[in-house]
Order: sequence, then C-alpha cells, then structure tokens
Amino acid sequence: MIIEMQKGATEKDIRQVVKRVKENGFDIQMNQGKEKTIVAVLGSGTESIETQIFEVLPGVEKVIRIMKPYKLASRDFEKENTIVEVGNVKIGGNAVVIMAGPCSVESKEQIISCAKIGKSLGAKILRGGAFKPRTSPFAFQGLKEEGLKLLAKAKEETGLLIITEIVAPEDVPLVAEYSDILQIGTRNMQNYRLLEAAGKSGKPVLLKRGFSATLEEWLTAADYLLRENNPNVILCERGIRTFSNSTRFTLDLGIVPVVKKYTHLPIIVDPSHAAGHWEYVPSLSKAAIAAGADGILIEIHPQPKKALSDGPQSLTFSDFSRLMAELKLLAKAVGREI
Repeated sequence: MIIEMQKGATEKDIRQVVKRVKENGFDIQMNQGKEKTIVAVLGSGTESIETQIFEVLPGVEKVIRIMKPYKLASRDFEKENTIVEVGNVKIGGNAVVIMAGPCSVESKEQIISCAKIGKSLGAKILRGGAFKPRTSPFAFQGLKEEGLKLLAKAKEETGLLIITEIVAPEDVPLVAEYSDILQIGTRNMQNYRLLEAAGKSGKPVLLKRGFSATLEEWLTAADYLLRENNPNVILCERGIRTFSNSTRFTLDLGIVPVVKKYTHLPIIVDPSHAAGHWEYVPSLSKAAIAAGADGILIEIHPQPKKALSDGPQSLTFSDFSRLMAELKLLAKAVGREI
C-alpha cells in the first residue's frame, strides 16, 4: 500500500500518517521526493486493511494498493528514474556505463592490464571476481582476499571504480572494504540472507537476474535490498535458460524496456555470460544499447585462451578496442553517450 502525501504536506502530517501505520502493526518506508512524500506501508495483511483509515488524515492526497508482489521497486513507489551515483559515475542517466574486466582476478599483471585498457577506451568500472561461485567444486574458486587486494591496486593505478561479486553473507564486510559496487550473481538472486546483508552494507548493489527468474521474482528480490534503506540498486540482465542451446543462455533484451516500464531502477546488460562465446558479444552489446540499457558488463582478458574461468566468452584487448569504438557511435545515434 502506498500513501501519497499532498504537495506541501507538513512534517506533522507525515508523522501522523507514520504513527497511524505503526499503530496498525505495519512498517513503513519513506520516499521523500522533490515535491511529494510517499509512505510505503509494508507487512503482511495490508490487503485486508481499509484505505480510508489513512485517507482521512490531514495532508494525505490518496492511498493506492500495490497489487504486485514487489513494492519498493515499483513505479508506484518511485515514479522518477533512480540514478545510482558511485563516485563520479552515474548509472541510469544519459550515459551508458561500461564495466569491463576479467571473469576472475588471476594475477597483478592480468588485472592491472585489464584496468589500463578499460580506462584508456572509456570504461568507468573495473569488474573482476575474487570470490567465484562455480558449478563444479573443482573449478577455480577465485583468489578471495588476495584478489580483492589486487583489485584495489588496479583502482589505485587507474582510478577505475570496482565491482566484484559476493557469494556469502559473512563475506560482505570484507568485500565492501575494497569494492565500490557489490555484485550478486544469478545463483544468489534469491539468497535472501545475502540480499539483506548486501543491502545493510550501504554499498550500491548490482543484482543479476536468476537464469530462470520471472520479472516479478527479480524485482521482489530487489525489494530485499531496498528494504534495508539502500536505494542504490542496479539490475542486470545476463541471459535466461531456455530450450535453445545455440548460445550459453538466451539474452532476453525484451526485458529492458519492460523493466523501465515497471520499475524506477536502472538496468544494465551482461552479454558475455549470455553469449558464452566472444564472437557474439559485440552484436549483443550493440543490441543492448539499442534496447535502452543503462550499461554493459563485458568480460575482457589479455590472453583469453589461458584464462582460469570463462575464457571462451572473453574479448581480447584488440576486440574490445574495436567494440568500444562501435558502441560510442551507436550510443550517440540513440541520443546517449559513453
């Protein structure tokens, strides 16, 4: 349930609404916009309470029931697009933000070389996995804290912001020390304890879509982050599992405009994991920008054939250079920039 206050409603009016909500056993989340304040009524049983007990209060303009399972991620709660600001980078604005780097941090030389080429070509954020959730327990699991230290070194040398994955709630404090954005992978989209811990960290969080998740499930997972008073949530489409096996996953670019209709959160696209092969990444990246994505998450590697994880889907530096030149032209054509 959403309580929309009148333009110019006083602090006293808002306090009375909050008091009435809590008297009825519900929690609240505030969205104080430039002109109006929105009070979200949260908790089980809101569907059974009469809206008029709030509508009669001074300063209340209207009360809306949100029938969708997601609340805080809904356009009903926030009509304006959320722009996530990380350092001097804005995600969700006019610029298409490029995040590039290897699947896994492997060595100092590898991650710094990725950072330098990314910086020189216009990427704003360096990606790299220090903790890796792998399907096989025998696959490379990442350098863990040593990998985080190498990411910090690359940031020190290039000034790029850092995004890296968290895989367990107990890792959040450590990863948050080094990373500017916490990434939650597809396998953990509905790991609710991890979502809560990430939300409480205060760091911006990138939430990848589960490879079998519906839009409602994805946005409801985002609510777990937003519920912790952390508005800086970025969605990431990375491909879903279908009957098709021509690519690693099926990249659902149709979800991009749908997301923009139903939620205020920015959305970026990861073409590398969807493609599974470097040859398809450029086309999918360009299609993502045309669809309206706010950013692209691309895997690059100085020697993909020697990569410890996901080498086949990683671009070489020369391929990445050509792609960036093309993406800049395409972004300009659709009224955006890189």
